Amino acid sequence: MTDTKLGWRFPRAFWVANGAELFERAAYYGMFITLVVYLTDRVGFTDVQAGYLAGSFASVLYLLPTFSGILADRIGFRRALLLAFTLLTAGYALLGASQVKSTVIVALALVMVGGSIVKPVISGTAAKCSDENHRARAFSIFYGVVNIGAFLGKSAAAPLRIEFGLEYINYYAALMAMLGLILVAACYRDVDRSGSDKTVRDAMRGLLAVLANFRFLCLIVIIGGFWAIQHQLYASMPKYILRLLGETARPEWLANINPLVVVILVVPITHLIRNVRPINAIAVSLCIIPLSALSIALSPLLQSLAGASVNVGFRTLHPITVMVVLGIALQGLAECFLSPKWLEFASRQAPEGQVGLYMGYMHLSSVFAYLFGFIVSGYMLDRYCPDPRTLDPTAHVQWEAFVRSAGPMPEVYARAHYIWYVFAGVGVMALAGLVAFKIITGKIDARRSRA
Repeated sequence: MTDTKLGWRFPRAFWVANGAELFERAAYYGMFITLVVYLTDRVGFTDVQAGYLAGSFASVLYLLPTFSGILADRIGFRRALLLAFTLLTAGYALLGASQVKSTVIVALALVMVGGSIVKPVISGTAAKCSDENHRARAFSIFYGVVNIGAFLGKSAAAPLRIEFGLEYINYYAALMAMLGLILVAACYRDVDRSGSDKTVRDAMRGLLAVLANFRFLCLIVIIGGFWAIQHQLYASMPKYILRLLGETARPEWLANINPLVVVILVVPITHLIRNVRPINAIAVSLCIIPLSALSIALSPLLQSLAGASVNVGFRTLHPITVMVVLGIALQGLAECFLSPKWLEFASRQAPEGQVGLYMGYMHLSSVFAYLFGFIVSGYMLDRYCPDPRTLDPTAHVQWEAFVRSAGPMPEVYARAHYIWYVFAGVGVMALAGLVAFKIITGKIDARRSRA
């Protein structure tokens, strides 16, 4: 008889895998929060080029695990992790050591492939090291480790950038990846992979089947609008903060507000909406997400009312910082309404008998969101919040005085907040798309039921 008593004891491989995941996430988020800044300030890409490159990097990174997971099943989890962390260590080190554009692209490719292998292997280890009764606890530990690693990485990025330089964030990431490699080499032992017989052809066939389902594809694009606002924060917010508040600002720390809000609120909100229809909960999230961008767009209004600083009790903050904090917190709140119900709603759109297949491709919404969000961000930054080094000498002198609070904002940055109006519009369109989706599919389903 199976022991149904719940506990927190898991095999050694589970804890080693989570330790490796901690290092990998610390490396990735430390690098990623400043990636677009690094690509423009150190490598010399334009805002638009950096948007295309970083967006493609993140987008493909979300797509590859479907296929790299098959490779891991073939060669074994241990060999796959050793390969992954070797690629990550080399990629991050190369990214920090070279500012040659072609070399940077190669470095990002190494990180992309290495990261895509880690994702399915660690989650696969968590699944293999737990039974049905303990699966939820195993993945709660896994997701907790992911958030801790992300928090540590972004927290380390700001002092490294300010005290040493952007390239040292990549060296830090390389060190974290190397520690992960050492941990895997010394402690990780393979787990049973029986039942893993999926081929690349199967994965490609499944992907094409999902993309051929127009209803499901529409839903992916609609929810992709939500995630585009979330994900583009890594593209827009660091440059927006640094160009308007100066190099000593810490956008990396502000990015931690989102996971903090999610960790605090997701459990009570999930309980609160447990009986709410999935589409209604998703609609609430799509009502909140445009407000997150709109709140950042309204920072000039707060500045006109409160002046150059706002007393928030424990310290004074610039109005832009206050509104960015509010906007990121609203993003976290919106995510708490979306995440518990999104998979449930999406699973109901899958054809009968193919729910598992379709759930395996839910990440396509992030594939779309990263590519769309980062590309749009690049164009918006170039137009409304340009790289200070591209300014004419007079405007550049004005900008230097402005970030020292020794002069007015240069005219070229007067509409920098328009970036966030654009993304608020994306959120409104996503909400309108969900309403249209509900109406149209409802009519189609009603017609079929009468036939």
